[in-house]
Amino acid sequence: MIPDPKVREAALRWAALTGDPDFADWEGFTDWLEADPAHARAYDEVQYAVTDAAEVMETVHALAKAAPAPANDNPPFALSATRPAWIGAAIAAALVLVASFVLWPATRGETLYTTVPGETRLIALGEGSKIELGGDSRLAIPDEGARRARLESGQALFTIRHDAADPFVLTVGGARLVDAGTVFDVRTRPDGLALAVAEGAVVVNPRVQALRVEAGHRAVLEDGRLTVSAVEPAEVGEWARGRITFRDAGPAEVAAELSRATGLVFRSSGGAARISGSIALDQVRSDPASLAPILGMRVQREGEAWVIAAR
Repeated sequence: MIPDPKVREAALRWAALTGDPDFADWEGFTDWLEADPAHARAYDEVQYAVTDAAEVMETVHALAKAAPAPANDNPPFALSATRPAWIGAAIAAALVLVASFVLWPATRGETLYTTVPGETRLIALGEGSKIELGGDSRLAIPDEGARRARLESGQALFTIRHDAADPFVLTVGGARLVDAGTVFDVRTRPDGLALAVAEGAVVVNPRVQALRVEAGHRAVLEDGRLTVSAVEPAEVGEWARGRITFRDAGPAEVAAELSRATGLVFRSSGGAARISGSIALDQVRSDPASLAPILGMRVQREGEAWVIAAR
């Protein structure tokens, strides 16, 4: 849900007030937080942005002071003309962090992209970046030019041109994923998300876990806990090429993924079995029963659904 602009403005105001060492109205602040769950979410988001920006700026100032002084008698303002290029990029990145909260989506529009089960959609971001949205998914992108997106549900494959001064940031539930020159796949889960990286790296929650997930690895965020395992880079986002590979997955997960990818209705019966196998989606669409030998499970039709169950 998009925060109300008035809530965002109030969150910014409270963030400024509580940052003052002389602030005393903690009772009023607590009352505001408890008045609506959206208040706490908005306050946390602005705190993330302001804290991240402050840390970047502290680093910039510290390193700028340590840089050699210009070899002339120009006034201090001349430093801006001779400072290393990366300092300007760091300042820009810091400003982007705060601006992204203040401007999106409160004062800027956004486009919501949706797909139905079995449908995929290509979203071109420009400059070589793109998003392939999987079936039964919802993705929000702010006005053209902003390197931000929010995956509300479903799955998407991201191919992102890296820009250190303006990193691409994906919000998924309460998590933030920051691109580091990357091809990566993200799938929402009821209790978190699953991330797989084919190229480059993704930083998960820079202010919390600060986990850098490298290419060839998969991270699952579940109830606030992160687990990492290896994955074949070729398998990352392969649903966009018409195939899904399962590695030690439960029947419920397999049923949900097949339903999203094919547009057919799959259900699971029993959850003890673990399933591994590589599945061509066109074959499943034409003959769902052909899954049985691939998965080592029973696959039979019950009304409008195909039920996956242990033999």
